[in-house]
Amino acid sequence: MANALNLLYVAASTEESGGGFHAPSIMEFYPEIVAFEGTPFALNRIMLIRLLVLTVLIIVFTLWANSFKRSLREGSHVPSRFQLMGEISLNFVRKSIAHEQLGEKDGDRFLPLLTTIFFITLGMNITGIIPGLNIAGTSVIGLPIVMALAAYVTFIYAGVKKHGGHFFTSALFPAGVPKPFYIMVTPIEFLSTFILRPITLALRLTMNMIAGHLLLVLCFSATQFFLFNADGFFKFFGAGTFLFGFAFTLFEILVAFLQAYVFTLLTTVYIQLALSDEH
Repeated sequence: MANALNLLYVAASTEESGGGFHAPSIMEFYPEIVAFEGTPFALNRIMLIRLLVLTVLIIVFTLWANSFKRSLREGSHVPSRFQLMGEISLNFVRKSIAHEQLGEKDGDRFLPLLTTIFFITLGMNITGIIPGLNIAGTSVIGLPIVMALAAYVTFIYAGVKKHGGHFFTSALFPAGVPKPFYIMVTPIEFLSTFILRPITLALRLTMNMIAGHLLLVLCFSATQFFLFNADGFFKFFGAGTFLFGFAFTLFEILVAFLQAYVFTLLTTVYIQLALSDEH
């Protein structure tokens, strides 16, 4: 099954390249406009992938919610496999991330945001290894910036709501630092807390997805080239590049999950720091 999926991936890459060796390029992330060109609503292949993932997530969560409601209404204690998958997935974010960092009260309070970030990031990441899609929805920085801004606004809101204006003064003027050193410490704290946090969140996710896509394009395009365009002994190199591509595909599945986990975890940690009594 996995081999068949990767062969489809090769076929898709070959189709896009028009034959020959399709070298990976940064232009992979700027595909042609397919609808509404010249308007603010212009759609390219990456935007269509994002809309597809969003639609799938809405459908899946709606079905999960209906399944939970039906179980409660009927008093059933034996969940279906689909419902069990939903419970495991949602409890992972709730218990392993939200409750672990924020405790039950604050964890449940911010759980809707954290769940949204985790599943959108995971869904957008995983399209990078799906045949026919072949690129992550998070490989162009627009979406990671939106999610990073959501995390940024939330942790500032959490800090201001709990500590008021003292949140900013304690962040910029840490306790225990001699006053003359604030000349150096305050600009550093301002950059690290209020500027670099959202920037690093967005860049980390985007760069990982870009690197993964370029590696897969390189491996499978080389496979196509060696198998169908190279002569003699060089055709055997196609088997090697295919195996590397298969290995990188499995690795990208792990990366897709880890990046979703890291993005959500860091968002939770920032909220926890904003809520801490040190402020």
